Amino acid sequence: MTEETNTPQEETPDLEGTQPTPATPNSNLVQKNVLEIKKELKKVLIGMDAAIEDTLAALFTNSHVLLEGFPGVAKTLLVKLLSGVLSVEFKRIQFTPDLMPSDVLGTMVFDQKTGTFSFHKGPIFTNLALIDEINRSPAKTQSALFEVMEERQVTIEGKTYPLTYPFLVVGTQNPIDQEGTYRLPEAQLDRFVFRIKVPYPTAEEELAILERFQNDFDHKIESSIQAKLTADELKKCEKFIQEVHIDKQILNYITQIIQATRDHESVYLGASPRASLAIMRVSKAFAAMAGRDFVKPDDVQRACQPVLNHRLIPSAAAEMEGFTTEDLIESILEDIEVPR
Repeated sequence: MTEETNTPQEETPDLEGTQPTPATPNSNLVQKNVLEIKKELKKVLIGMDAAIEDTLAALFTNSHVLLEGFPGVAKTLLVKLLSGVLSVEFKRIQFTPDLMPSDVLGTMVFDQKTGTFSFHKGPIFTNLALIDEINRSPAKTQSALFEVMEERQVTIEGKTYPLTYPFLVVGTQNPIDQEGTYRLPEAQLDRFVFRIKVPYPTAEEELAILERFQNDFDHKIESSIQAKLTADELKKCEKFIQEVHIDKQILNYITQIIQATRDHESVYLGASPRASLAIMRVSKAFAAMAGRDFVKPDDVQRACQPVLNHRLIPSAAAEMEGFTTEDLIESILEDIEVPR
């Protein structure tokens, strides 16, 4: 679950030249699907509201997500339940130190009868791929994901094999257990639209979890999840999100934020153009999920923490002073004037 930036709760004035417009039927379709999916997920999950919304925003923009949290906070369960509300193919890949790229992508198999080689597809050929403990495999296996995450295709022996729509990679990792792990390179982190931090539940949420599952040792509640969205319906939602209006002032606002990450004295590595594109896309998604067909500054601010928290590297001086990446993002947002 990501921390939201502290922004004023007062209504943001309308942008110049952008008058509030009624939600269109398609925007209502996006909002309707979000509400139905959240209702299904909340049959099992308690809390995790921000993590669920961020994951859905990634889903509606066909983007990849990295879930980070302590063991047992329902990271894997969230993805499994999400696969249950979608009428798409789901596969889980457990990353281990001995996993090879061919175990993920597939390999060429020799047919003795025909005397020819044929490609045997690996588990990455699916619609929703859960890569559990993604940092458990070495760089060679992690690098096998570069092409498939960016290009939605796999190239083996000079031949390209495209993946079907939708294709979403959700990786999970533990932020504290570093024994036997391999840190994800910045190039791979940049391919995840979000790093969603999933914290421990509150005391009230923990009690609710115990009460809900006190008579469910067989996990029957999980099996009650029903599919609510097909690939075709998901494509319609994504198409509408692409057409959500974003004013030039908002685009300039995103540009200022990204430029500030590169010029900030406490930031060693700033955000890339891929990050600015990600903020734009998911801002549109947040707007559509709220039933609007135009983007507000609040949508941009909502997107900045999960989009930037794994892309920025604080300077050595900032780390010594105890500043986190989230602190730096919040500071940048506070320093930039919000469009009116």
